[in-house]
Amino acid sequence: MTERTLPSSAKVVVIGGGIVGCSIAYHLTKLGWTDVVLLEQGSLSCGTTWHAAGLVGQLRSVSNMTRLIKYSTDLYASLEAETGLSTGWKRCGSVGVARTDARMTVLKRSVAMARSHGVEAELISPDEAGKIWPLMRTDDVKGAVWLPGDGKANPTDLTQSLAKGARKGGALVLENIRVTDVSVDAGRPVAVETDQGRIACEYVVNAAGQWARDLGRRSGVTIPLYSAEHMYIVTRQIDGVHPDLPVLRDPDGYIYCKEEVGGLVMGGFEPNAKPWGMEGIPDKFEFQLLPDDWDQFEILMENALHRIPALENTEVRQFVNGPESFTADGNYILGEAPGLSNYFVAAGFNSMGIASAGGAGRALAEWMVEGEPTMDLWPVDIRRFGNFQANDRWLRDRTIESLSLHYAMSWPKKELESGRPLRRSPVYSLLKEQNACFGSKMGWERANFFAKSGENPVIEHSFQKQSWWEAARQEHLATREAVTVFDQTSFAKFQLQGPDAEAVLQYLCANDLAVPVGRTVYTGILNDRGGYESDLTVSRIAEDCFFLVTGSGQATRDFDWITRNMPVGARAVLTDVTSAWAVFGVMGPNSRDLLARLTPADLSNEGFPFGTVQDIPMGYAMVRAVRMTYVGELGWELYVPTEFAVGVYEDLMRAGEDLGIRNAGYFAMDNLRIEKGFRAWGHELTPDVTPFEAGLGFAVKLDKDTPFKGQEALKQLKGTPLIRRLVYFLLKDADVQIWGREGILRNGVPVGEIESAGYGHTLCASVGLGYVTHEGGVTRDYLTDGHFQLDVAGQLYDVKAMLQTPYDPRAERVRQ
Repeated sequence: MTERTLPSSAKVVVIGGGIVGCSIAYHLTKLGWTDVVLLEQGSLSCGTTWHAAGLVGQLRSVSNMTRLIKYSTDLYASLEAETGLSTGWKRCGSVGVARTDARMTVLKRSVAMARSHGVEAELISPDEAGKIWPLMRTDDVKGAVWLPGDGKANPTDLTQSLAKGARKGGALVLENIRVTDVSVDAGRPVAVETDQGRIACEYVVNAAGQWARDLGRRSGVTIPLYSAEHMYIVTRQIDGVHPDLPVLRDPDGYIYCKEEVGGLVMGGFEPNAKPWGMEGIPDKFEFQLLPDDWDQFEILMENALHRIPALENTEVRQFVNGPESFTADGNYILGEAPGLSNYFVAAGFNSMGIASAGGAGRALAEWMVEGEPTMDLWPVDIRRFGNFQANDRWLRDRTIESLSLHYAMSWPKKELESGRPLRRSPVYSLLKEQNACFGSKMGWERANFFAKSGENPVIEHSFQKQSWWEAARQEHLATREAVTVFDQTSFAKFQLQGPDAEAVLQYLCANDLAVPVGRTVYTGILNDRGGYESDLTVSRIAEDCFFLVTGSGQATRDFDWITRNMPVGARAVLTDVTSAWAVFGVMGPNSRDLLARLTPADLSNEGFPFGTVQDIPMGYAMVRAVRMTYVGELGWELYVPTEFAVGVYEDLMRAGEDLGIRNAGYFAMDNLRIEKGFRAWGHELTPDVTPFEAGLGFAVKLDKDTPFKGQEALKQLKGTPLIRRLVYFLLKDADVQIWGREGILRNGVPVGEIESAGYGHTLCASVGLGYVTHEGGVTRDYLTDGHFQLDVAGQLYDVKAMLQTPYDPRAERVRQ
């Protein structure tokens, strides 16, 4: 067989010969899968890769994403020795500068994160930054961060080197073959159709870059990415520019610079992006650029001339305007397509493909070979999106905003604004009339807080106490002292029904679901490593019917995971019923008195115990009431058929006027749940965390009769020292506000970072939940004997470290 021969079959077909596709093929062969074919419709790197700037910055806001890019830097440094092909990799370091005090706070926070992630980072003065980057003007610079491990690479050379490594491992790399379709049968791909024939296969990887969205649609796969123009200039040689000059980033000016052949590459991410390809991406768009657009580039040029005065007298050798694909949230898309087995996606790299390709390629290859991710990949998981996000008009509008996020200020609680409102609760308009400030989760409009009458319900961003702080405080205290109503309609809701429904849940869930009708159980669903794939509440509605409630953002992910992991032949059907039910959380010590005014049902502890569910009359409606709480107070979650929601909400607010009732939003809910020490999936609970580490061993029934997924891993861990453990932190300085990702230090040594942070208005101090790691075990003595501090933007603050919340630790208020 020659290199040009199209085989009739392969185990894996990788579609796309950019750097990401080549990395996936390379890593698959490293893991022993040699029957791999990579198809490129043109020549390797001809789409987006060839015109990428080639910057490799290590630090990301999530530790696993940083780990993947650190792996990329190590791989790129060693690849030339393995393949004999140059990659252009140079570890030249990078300097990021701040023009404002707010940006300086961001840099200080990033250094704290870097240290907790094991990345070398140092805050430096403007003068020190000027010495590292002598061509830079520094008179308006507040400070800078120096990351010596960052670097740059030649994208085309790097792609060719990865492709050669893949070939050496047994992969077949074919160019000038266009994929026209992927044939699917019985929920999995069976063949790839090309303009030169058909390849039968077991696995498909869609790494087709800006063509990935349309290719995915042909198989019913949602890949929410959209192309936009990305521009940079290449200058002639400049005195003082040398190959070891670090990368420069000036995010307040939206620009970056790197050395190239003695000149500079200068580009950026303008605040008003320019989408491209609205009529579709041409198949033959190979090694092509778009027309120069100096008007669009003007804001970047002005900022570059300000920062690097030498540019004013430097000739521009080339204007590069190449389209790249951007996603709806600025993170790339990786993973197995929901509803399809063995169809994997790696696309939408948001102008960070060179930095991400090495680690992303390894992560996806491991996912394919092992049958599940080997690490928490939720920030980039394809299942974070829903099918509704495939709408091209919405994607276009969102891309304009998401591209600008690269260098926008990363304020706490910042919400994306484009393409909204999208999904609305039945009481959305009523809450808007009550001066709600809305955020968005999985497209749902959710009230974050309620401003006073006459006030503008917007967030004034800050790293201190933001404009909504007082509103959330009042909602918080009303929940603790009176009664509040939370609109929780965005919860994802499923119904599992059939003769084998109990058996399915017993296999999938760590807790015991063989409970009587009317019981509600909190449980985790785990992977084979014993880590959390999700946590949810399950109510038994009938002998053969269960009602599952999970987080708003996990709807696609959880539905896919449950259906994919059901035992073969199980007589049970899972149905997404999210839109059928509105949800009102009625919480607080007056909640029983309020509901008693609207229903004849017995709401006493004897008549309606904690952890039970009943269908009860309420006003003119029938409501599914679940006695659960996510805020640590007496309360019920009311699941109301959508068409009855407005009436039930109006009844609640009218009946509770003399009980101190008020609306409450998600900012208060988050503060309440963190103060109480309740965990959240995607924060304290991830696929890398076990129930024992999370302090949720009580929700695991290791001895139940039915074996469950993750049970063997937990049995091996049971009784062993916990070298990583979730710890509750209470700041001793009541004026300090924390937001999450602050570094945790014990006796001056980094030992972890905060996962969730809020202000505990009942405790009158900031509170945080974070994992502490210690090889000798994280015991009570380890916590009490150490001096713990948090690194809050470079300032160290003393904290008390505990294994449980000081607020109602026995949950007596919940069961009153």
